[in-house]
Amino acid sequence: MPNTMRWRYGETNPVALPAPAGTIVEIGDLVYLDAGYVKPAASLTDLGTLMANQQTFHDSFVGVAMQCASGETEEIIRVATSGVFELTCSPAAFEVGDLIGGQENGTGNQLESQRVVGVATENLALGRCVKQAPAGSEKVLVDVVSTVVRGGPQAAAT
Repeated sequence: MPNTMRWRYGETNPVALPAPAGTIVEIGDLVYLDAGYVKPAASLTDLGTLMANQQTFHDSFVGVAMQCASGETEEIIRVATSGVFELTCSPAAFEVGDLIGGQENGTGNQLESQRVVGVATENLALGRCVKQAPAGSEKVLVDVVSTVVRGGPQAAAT
């Protein structure tokens, strides 16, 4: 996907992390930490099911890329570990507080780097919806929470 600034508001609490040579990172990519490097969601090895891919991505989720990396050399990029981002989704409806996670491509063999979907549990989520989106919405406002840096989405106290 092309570089798209998806940040809308809120503290981003950025970190600066290296992107490895040979890996292109676009502004707006959902990124994870792999052996000390940030990589876009689409780089994650397919684990066979959507839920396995979402959970593995959740466990190493760093945030949203605020800078791009060309892939020509190792580059340090800024990654937002929190904040509200307008993310693309398949047509759906969302309520405030709904959990949001990574979405797979059409063939179901890898996550997409800039698309999300509603999920059922915190261990699959990257954040929560912060503005109601009516049926058929193709964008959703998500308060993202880095699992690696900020502990990820938490369950509500009972």
